Amino acid sequence: MPSPVDGPQRTDARGVRRSASASAVLRAVLDSGPIARSTIARRTGLSAAAVTGHTAELARLGLLRELPEAEPRRSVGRPHVPVDLDTGRHVAGALHLAVHHATVALLDLRGNVLVQHEEPHDGLAAEDLLARAAEILDDLLLGHAPDREPLGLGVATGGWVDRESGTVVEHPLLGWRNVPVRDLLAESTGLAVEVDGHARALVHAERLFGHPRARESIVQLFTGNVVDAAFATGTGVHHGPRSAAGAVAHLPVGDSAEPCRCGRTGCLEATVSEATLARRAAESGLIARPDFPDLLALAESGDSAALRLFHERARLIGQAAALLLDVLNPAVLVVVDRSVARVPGCLPTIRDEVRRRARCPDPAETVAGTSFPGTELATAGGAVLLDVLYDDPLGPLLTRWSRAS
Repeated sequence: MPSPVDGPQRTDARGVRRSASASAVLRAVLDSGPIARSTIARRTGLSAAAVTGHTAELARLGLLRELPEAEPRRSVGRPHVPVDLDTGRHVAGALHLAVHHATVALLDLRGNVLVQHEEPHDGLAAEDLLARAAEILDDLLLGHAPDREPLGLGVATGGWVDRESGTVVEHPLLGWRNVPVRDLLAESTGLAVEVDGHARALVHAERLFGHPRARESIVQLFTGNVVDAAFATGTGVHHGPRSAAGAVAHLPVGDSAEPCRCGRTGCLEATVSEATLARRAAESGLIARPDFPDLLALAESGDSAALRLFHERARLIGQAAALLLDVLNPAVLVVVDRSVARVPGCLPTIRDEVRRRARCPDPAETVAGTSFPGTELATAGGAVLLDVLYDDPLGPLLTRWSRAS
């Protein structure tokens, strides 16, 4: 791995306009590549000369490449050589820290997950878990991307995450308080490290690679063992002071008497978390032990009792979704939940509850599942880093490579 680098930075004030233009070019290629430079100029409003300069610089940094013309030109004049993302030179490292396991992965520039590894970690201290994740990342880079340059490492997790300092301020289910994740991983990997909450990370992923309406405005509702949310408009993701926005774990849920660690009953996370559902299934004898994957598999097989549990949980998730839709009125609300993609009837049940409770004219159009089923955790980690790249492609993630070459 490369030698250690300082923490995340941004382009200085003198380069803001130049980097913003380069970002517009790179995003145009992400959206429509392969694409001609003249088309980029029309879509971004930049001059032809500016587009030519930016595409040349982005190609030098290994982000873009020229492609041969699809058909030989029959007219006179300069050929329109299309450009596309160069997905073969760089990889983005990704780490997602869930309650019971860590997901380590590599992604390409289009957000495609190239490889992912799931590592159980129950009982490991924060420093030991992060050190183990760094070892796994090193193995993945050597085994699956030996000829590619790592852009850095993006880290996503639940709880309260302060993006600016790269710190997990509080994650009650992991027992973490003020863990300097960015500093620890930068030291052990030698890479630039970015850290953010997983709901915000998946908002970035949807806006970059996913739902076509996400760039207008989006609410992301994440319901796993951790339950949290994130919100973005066309200008960016809302973080709030110390990145504390999105804490919906203690929203009250009707018809719930589930005790919560906060001392109250009926909180959203305590009511609909995967751990709660698995515990209830085990207590009723539906599964032998409180294991959510076992319950999920049972529901997928069509077991009526398991399906009832998931549909009732979906109804309660729909209550929270309806509230968020009424308060924030986004173009799309994305529910990130394993049951939405795998258990028949869960997403329709959420939409039905939204239809009953919210001023939402078309829940079928507005309420959606994640664009990344099966890879949402790996995608979350990678999106933390890739968002920084697409926002500032001339920034320090790549300039260190150009200095070294």
